[in-house]
Amino acid sequence: MLRNIESLKGCTVAASDGELGLVEELYFDDKAWGIRYLVVKTGNWIDGRRVLISPYSVIRTEPGTLSVHVELTRQQVRDSPSIDTHKPVSRQHEAEYSRYYGYPTYWGGPDVWGVSSYPAFSRAVLSAGSPQVRAQLPPYGDEPPGDSHLRSTNAVDGYHFAAADGDIGHVSGFIFDDEAWTIRYLTVDTQTWWPSKEVLLSTEWIALIDWFESTISTQLTRDAIKSSPAYDSRIPLARDFETQLFAFYGKAGYWSDERTALRLKGRGA
Repeated sequence: MLRNIESLKGCTVAASDGELGLVEELYFDDKAWGIRYLVVKTGNWIDGRRVLISPYSVIRTEPGTLSVHVELTRQQVRDSPSIDTHKPVSRQHEAEYSRYYGYPTYWGGPDVWGVSSYPAFSRAVLSAGSPQVRAQLPPYGDEPPGDSHLRSTNAVDGYHFAAADGDIGHVSGFIFDDEAWTIRYLTVDTQTWWPSKEVLLSTEWIALIDWFESTISTQLTRDAIKSSPAYDSRIPLARDFETQLFAFYGKAGYWSDERTALRLKGRGA
């Protein structure tokens, strides 16, 4: 199901033995646009500190009740590696975090979640207890390979958005897939260029993100974007609209058989 990320902010995160806190923001990686962590501000039970919760642990989300249920205990979260959300999350910290919970790493594989398009993970492994799981995992070493590319949705919201031939507005929201935990689209407010129009652009069509200039760019032209199918944020995003949007730009949808075959080929299937 496709949802606006705003629907997660403020949601209560519920562990198996009580509430953990409220979702403040989300961290995504700027390569695959996978949502890697919920940043949760805990209650007084651990001094209101902020903790990371991975989609690997999410059992279900309930938009109607504004809650996210995770297969974790309060004690697991209390003992998890600490994080300073005012500083970038390093790959070393992610490796430590993954080892603590016994999660597979998402980086280094051919798909969004390593070898899968979804954060599928054995619940039996999670429930086995983190100390036992950690003992069975190979060591990461002092320097896990690669750099972390995590960004905050709060920080990117409001970035300038540029077409191939000029600015068109600013990022006004994120649409994510709550099964794959992947950001599928950015919503762009074009009022500074084209009054009273919000457009939808796939993250696959992003050509460049300039973190120093706070700008996201695409190779699509302003005229093409202006002529694209009208998007109404008040209406739930359906596959029919996605099909129409991708067809307009001459692109194969991420759900298509063609794309599925390419993913399987990339995994060596």
